[in-house]
Amino acid sequence: MTNSIQNIQQCCGNDALEEFVRQQISECGGIPFSAFMQHCLYHPQYGYYMHSRSRIGSQGDFFTSSSVHRLFGVLISRQLKQMWQLLGSTDFTVVEQGAGEGHLAVDILDTLLADEPEFYQSLRYCIVEISPDNRQRQAETLSAHKERVEWCCFAELNAINGCFLSNELIDAFAVAVVEKHDTRLHEVFIVEKDGVLCEELRSPIRAEIQQHFDDLGVEPVEGNRAEVCLESVQWMTAVSQKLERGFVLTIDYGYPAAELYAPFRRQGTLMCYHQHVANDNPYQNIGCQDITAHVDFTLLQQSGENSGLATLYFAEQYRFLIGLGFVEEIVRFEQQEQDEKKALALRMTLKNLILPDGGMGEVFKVLIQGKGVGTPQLACSRSLRDIPIEAFSGL
Repeated sequence: MTNSIQNIQQCCGNDALEEFVRQQISECGGIPFSAFMQHCLYHPQYGYYMHSRSRIGSQGDFFTSSSVHRLFGVLISRQLKQMWQLLGSTDFTVVEQGAGEGHLAVDILDTLLADEPEFYQSLRYCIVEISPDNRQRQAETLSAHKERVEWCCFAELNAINGCFLSNELIDAFAVAVVEKHDTRLHEVFIVEKDGVLCEELRSPIRAEIQQHFDDLGVEPVEGNRAEVCLESVQWMTAVSQKLERGFVLTIDYGYPAAELYAPFRRQGTLMCYHQHVANDNPYQNIGCQDITAHVDFTLLQQSGENSGLATLYFAEQYRFLIGLGFVEEIVRFEQQEQDEKKALALRMTLKNLILPDGGMGEVFKVLIQGKGVGTPQLACSRSLRDIPIEAFSGL
């Protein structure tokens, strides 16, 4: 069964990439949305993350938590220090995948060099990065720490003791898109008709997608659209195999499955970002805009548990940061700033990391999984009740 459901308008994209996509569609008789998204983001020459362009910050298309302020990396370094201690304060490897321009890595390493020299000297910071453009930017950003940092492909990693760290990685994995009609799930394919790209619903869906929903015990309701990230399961399995002993720290925006596939979420979560303007049309600016979907944290936990990873912590980003000392640090930073206007501006900037509405505090989640570490009380799990009430007065 096939239904053409949407004509797609093109504008100001990468012509070479669009031609490649059209060729793939012609040769295959249509491609699933997941293949389209993979080409748009990761084509070796023309993909959004592969060719040279500004992606992060005011000159790019979006901000990340690590680009908001260095405090994000300062607080994560505290959690990494405890993980190092839990593993015996010996050689410790941090593997960061999808490190962007290296902002988070440099903030972590700067902090450890200044405050935790013993840990710094025990640390090997390995960046897994497929983008040559990003590798070059990271090398420039991290030049002061070149003795501690190295780059590699995921397949080149040996078994590690330490922590796999990612910040806004999984939201950029390619997703399948499905819709439910007449009690059946249909998968979105991209086809070309009369020179125009169109979406087409096809059923039955791939067996692995149906198995995904069967394992979760939840699926979209009639008439709803949703995304499925099968790649995240493969990634979690591979990470577990590489991790001999230690932790997986995943920070991203998303929800547990019951909320991600809730009836009110009619159109799913797929979004695009171009020059700090959000849109829901992945077919414009091909190769020149980011395409993302919210992460299914239930799937990450289930696939991790199936691969030998125990869930140690899961909460909103604001709880994670406050547990690690966000409130005390923002007060300290303000006290160090003599200019009241600059102090106010700093406060408002930092609040973006924890505010639920219009900020990153609630939609961003933090998942920490462990292997061979027992069930430690993590530093980030400090209760809000344990924070002195006077620390909140400045907020």
